[in-house]
Amino acid sequence: MNDPQNDSRRTAVALAYREADAAPRVVAKGRGLIAEEIIARAKENGIYVHESPELVSLLLQIDLDQRIPPQLYVAVAELLAWLYRIERGEGVPVPNLTLPPAT
Repeated sequence: MNDPQNDSRRTAVALAYREADAAPRVVAKGRGLIAEEIIARAKENGIYVHESPELVSLLLQIDLDQRIPPQLYVAVAELLAWLYRIERGEGVPVPNLTLPPAT
């Protein structure tokens, strides 16, 4: 996941979602060493890490502990559905996420 400003540092965003939540929330985000730590902790805890530079770029714009905007609902729902199928042991290809048009 490369920084959208052509920086070679990695970027990462962590989302959390509970059934009672209206939408997933951004619970961690960062670049460089912080991104590496987010990714390492996710992997240590058995959380799958999906790489989508376009989605990460959009999610980096959201403040910590804020819900994702409605424009990203479809893309994140596609990702969550895919992760659910992976956890069930279904061999499914990585989805092509439906992202909102660039503004």
